[in-house]
Amino acid sequence: MTDERVLTWQVTESGGQETSWVELGASRLSARGEALGTSPRSYRLTYQLETAEEFVTTRLRVVAQGAGETRRLDLRRTAEGWTVDGVPRPDLADALDCDLGLSPLTNTMPIRRHGLHEGPGRHRFLMAFVAVPELVVHPSVQTYTHLETTPDGARVRYESGDFASDLSVDCDGLVVDYPQLGTRIRAERTQYR
Repeated sequence: MTDERVLTWQVTESGGQETSWVELGASRLSARGEALGTSPRSYRLTYQLETAEEFVTTRLRVVAQGAGETRRLDLRRTAEGWTVDGVPRPDLADALDCDLGLSPLTNTMPIRRHGLHEGPGRHRFLMAFVAVPELVVHPSVQTYTHLETTPDGARVRYESGDFASDLSVDCDGLVVDYPQLGTRIRAERTQYR
């Protein structure tokens, strides 16, 4: 049996919304989603995300449509390293995760991998960050710190450069509230065989 969650966030930073259909297992995640934004300009974005064991990204495919333009991204991680649209990216060699800009979903992988939704820890990561809606990929150093366990999950501090935000996550490590980015407004769970 597969447990799928349908999550919707009001994304204040983009002036829009994101809905993601997430299949979350004990050590893997797959998702497909759609986001609409109006800032920095109007866009529609669709994505498909796959991870391997330990929530390590294997592939992120994204299509962004704006006024008169469509952009595509195929970001992959294999044993040989990362590629962006088939071009090797050795600057991402130490990264295990992608981070899709303006999306609360991709914070889940490092939180789950290190159990930061369940207990203490502080971890620094290199991420393959995808700027939205441009779909440009660059390395990004990020730190996640478990702050406290709450009745509904946990609070985890996210830091990158001079930016910091204390995320509220549910018991599964999925973002409920990301101050300055967005808030989850709906969560549904479906089960099918």
